[in-house]
Amino acid sequence: MKTISDYLRLPHLANCDCSVCWSARQVASPVHSLSTQCDQCRPAFALPTHAQKMGKIAGEWKVLLWNWSITPAFICAKHEPSRRPPKYWHVVHDSGKPTPFVPLREFQYEF
Repeated sequence: MKTISDYLRLPHLANCDCSVCWSARQVASPVHSLSTQCDQCRPAFALPTHAQKMGKIAGEWKVLLWNWSITPAFICAKHEPSRRPPKYWHVVHDSGKPTPFVPLREFQYEF
């Protein structure tokens, strides 16, 4: 008689369709989505340009306040989000006319 430990850690078949093998194939496949950036898109970033205020902390001079140079983000027309909101709801199964909820009466027993 075989136990579960006999089946653990056995190699999967080449055409295995279990959730573990499916997940491994999805991770290995390249992602082609609208959220991946192209060479035209760039994120926003900020760089400190020069110190505005310095102070002595623990006997050492430190910058307390920086002036920042901010570069805004740029998104190309292909990756621009749509003007319409995403569609969240869809019909999974239309079972027909809705049935109203009718609560059951609770009976009170007298002793």
